[in-house]
Amino acid sequence: MRRTAESMRGLMSALRDDEQGDVPGWVLVTLMTAGLVVVIWALAGPALSNLFEQAIARVSGL
Repeated sequence: MRRTAESMRGLMSALRDDEQGDVPGWVLVTLMTAGLVVVIWALAGPALSNLFEQAIARVSGL
């Protein structure tokens, strides 16, 4: 039982050390995703707004 606990501690320590080097990658992925959302929203926003207004007008009969 003692050997298992020690090996689990060693495994958890190794996993924790491996995760620390990946933070800049996740930051980059997050920033790139946010940038893509902004660009897509800027390009498609007016068309989506127009589509929404037309749908509301048809439903309400205006």
